[in-house]
Amino acid sequence: MKLVFMGTPKFSVPALKALDQSKHQICAVYSQPPRPAGRGKKLNLSEVHKEALDLGLTVHTPGNFKSEKDQNIFRDLKADIAVVVAYGLILPNQILSSPKLGCVNIHASLLPRWRGAAPIQRAIMEGDDETGICIMKMDEGLDTGPVLSSRKIQITEDDTAKILSERLSLVGSNLIVEVLDKLSDYKVQNQSTVGITYAGKVHKSEAKIDWSLPAQTIDRKIRALSPFPGAWTEINGERVKLLSSKVIDEENEPGMVLDTGFSIACGQKAVEITEAQRPGKSAQKSDVF
Repeated sequence: MKLVFMGTPKFSVPALKALDQSKHQICAVYSQPPRPAGRGKKLNLSEVHKEALDLGLTVHTPGNFKSEKDQNIFRDLKADIAVVVAYGLILPNQILSSPKLGCVNIHASLLPRWRGAAPIQRAIMEGDDETGICIMKMDEGLDTGPVLSSRKIQITEDDTAKILSERLSLVGSNLIVEVLDKLSDYKVQNQSTVGITYAGKVHKSEAKIDWSLPAQTIDRKIRALSPFPGAWTEINGERVKLLSSKVIDEENEPGMVLDTGFSIACGQKAVEITEAQRPGKSAQKSDVF
């Protein structure tokens, strides 16, 4: 099939590479426009944009699809299908309906649980035992389309958002090729109307740790927000990001640093910090920190 690939962050790259190596033809790649970053505010290409150029693919970076020009460029590609993975733009109906077979999305949750922007972080934060990948047909709703295929994976006590994202990304890259290879064999299934939850975007205001909460809640937050934006606390007036942790069976005044390694008492039990980061420094294991 002739397809358009639409994605932006590192999470989307394995799917792009897998599709490039498949029997299908990528006629164009769409990604978010380059953004200024760093002290010099130099324009940075997205991870998908960089990978697409390395693969010799044509890249388009519209800020949105409101203009007729951008809609016509997309339509003129005459794609059979579009594959969307963490693209970051809302697609209007003119785009969704343009490919012959519509648009499919690789979504990092078991729909209808965790529709929305941050399904990986919310699954960890809420203590879910499992998550997965859904390949869904896109409509104009927020992750409301019918599902073609899904695959479950377990969430472990050691998973951070980064680790879980990498695992899900690989699952998605394999599953999308399987689905496209035998698309006519898959029958769409409408999402259940029971168990719908929304994974709202993670805001930096959520990242400060409240040590009066139970250790399990704090541990989940630390792992869910690692590496970005990073859960944080103040130590001797310095704002320190806490990037990985585990719950330990100790008690003391919430916020008290314990004798056991880099451990801090919580409202119930305590957390041992295993990786942390000072401002302007790289992440360090707790013994080095």
